[in-house]
Amino acid sequence: METRIAAGVTANGEVVAREVELAPLKPNEARIRVHASLISPGTEMNLVKMRRETPDPKAEFTVFGYANAGEIIKVSGDCRDFKPGMRVACMGSGAANHANYANVAVNMMVPLPDDVTYEQAVYACLGATSLQAIHRTRVELGEYGMVLGLGIVGNLATQLARLSGARVLAWEAMASRLEIAARCKITDTVNFKENDPVKVAAEFAAPYGMDFAVIAFGGEATAAFEQVKDCMKVSSDTHEMGRITLVGGCKINITGGAGCGNLDILSSARTGPGYYDKVWEYGQDFPNAFIQFHTNRNLREIIRLISEKRLLVDPMTTHKLPLAEVGKAADLLIHTPDKAMGIVLEMSH
Repeated sequence: METRIAAGVTANGEVVAREVELAPLKPNEARIRVHASLISPGTEMNLVKMRRETPDPKAEFTVFGYANAGEIIKVSGDCRDFKPGMRVACMGSGAANHANYANVAVNMMVPLPDDVTYEQAVYACLGATSLQAIHRTRVELGEYGMVLGLGIVGNLATQLARLSGARVLAWEAMASRLEIAARCKITDTVNFKENDPVKVAAEFAAPYGMDFAVIAFGGEATAAFEQVKDCMKVSSDTHEMGRITLVGGCKINITGGAGCGNLDILSSARTGPGYYDKVWEYGQDFPNAFIQFHTNRNLREIIRLISEKRLLVDPMTTHKLPLAEVGKAADLLIHTPDKAMGIVLEMSH
């Protein structure tokens, strides 16, 4: 039996790295010698918090992580142009774990150009999540929009909306995230705890009003949603109009009919079509003419934008820690979100 060192969550919410079994390669998979991985501050830490709050003695040690990068050391079946020695960015729940080795399906990895580091490449998955949200929002050149929350997904969504030609105002309350956004060349921001964001948004989008908004945080968001409604463009019959996309795992209470005017309220799930479709993940492609921006294409576009220095990810990395210190990483994200955002785990071999 082959083994690897992987990060996981115990029954009571402790986060540790342990030696676990490394499964044999399936057809159309590649084995990756992982060099770096990125912890998702939202999705992954929710599991940790849940087990700490309500421990389940019967819960098994759960290996986690879904965004890493490394080099291919072995392939099985039809992996197309992927060969041993190639550098790749990988994603996928149950696959691209925080571990020194990982088995990844062919459509869940993309090649890396020489000028993209492993530490940059680990942002491909959350970048694809943000790009899917921008596609869902249908952002157009010259529009005015808002992004609420400047965590990793919100930061990337703001950058991508601006790259699409929109004028974007980002809302955030943490000073550290506003500073990171500035280093990512996000020029228009508002600290919604220190200023009235509705007034700032009205001045920003005058005389038109906002065409779209992306809510990129989790938890209760009804109050924020009501503020967003007050920022949207309004037709002469007094109805709010525009698109509001929920990409964060937030909860809102809404009233239909005239209560929401003629707003388009959208949800954006994951990284695009294909993810969690095992037939697609393992190599069966969609027709490009009908499914334009699937998960693999979104991943490739994020890596290309990073390579072109048009999408900036380095400022989001607040910590680099060895895999053995994954518990420290989790505590930093849970207890000091004002100081920790992008934590990259580095692997030793």
